[in-house]
Amino acid sequence: MQRKQVRQEQGIKAVVVMSGGQDSALCAALAARNHGPERVAAITFRYGQRHSLETKYARFLARRFSLAMHKVVKLDFFDSITSSALLSKNAKIERAGKCPNTVVEGRNAFFLMAAAVWAKSLGADEVWTGVSQTDYSGYPDCRAAFVRAQEKAARLALDFPVKFKAPFLRKTKAQEWALADSMGLLDLIRENTLTCYNGIPGDGCGKCPACILRRKGLEEYLGGAVPSKP
Repeated sequence: MQRKQVRQEQGIKAVVVMSGGQDSALCAALAARNHGPERVAAITFRYGQRHSLETKYARFLARRFSLAMHKVVKLDFFDSITSSALLSKNAKIERAGKCPNTVVEGRNAFFLMAAAVWAKSLGADEVWTGVSQTDYSGYPDCRAAFVRAQEKAARLALDFPVKFKAPFLRKTKAQEWALADSMGLLDLIRENTLTCYNGIPGDGCGKCPACILRRKGLEEYLGGAVPSKP
């Protein structure tokens, strides 16, 4: 069993940062289609987010896509160095100035570096992330400039030629839904992901910024209003 695990790890090509949401789920499916699921590993972070249910959906999706490995890593220090509505169960979600109060400062910087460290240990030279700057929420660590800079920093820090793949950087949510549909995954992504800031799976609460953006993209792709699924 141990020898089989070592051979499996040596065949890993890509590590996907997977939260259990729409973007990262589709990102994992795309990586699996490109490389074969047996060559893709997923990593999920428990960082003190208000909805630990995300981890359950990430586990389900990793199994559903038959990924070779799925690791859950605890990074629970964020609430000791910053504040965010996503780190508090009772905080009201709102936009205050340039950024909504759901931003977790530096979150993707930590996630990508940690994923790159694991990727190097597996011999994988790609880290995939579902961040997008097209449907921009004001999060500075979802921009192309950040992804490029973090890739360079990871290569220097690890002395390893890791590549950060962000296939949705310049895609809208409507384009993501179109891709999911072309892969036969529209219903799976719609019903079995958790994007909602209020922790409601699928179509979510319909009121928070994440749900509004997600639904707007779906309606744009389908060409009209769609009823919510339970």
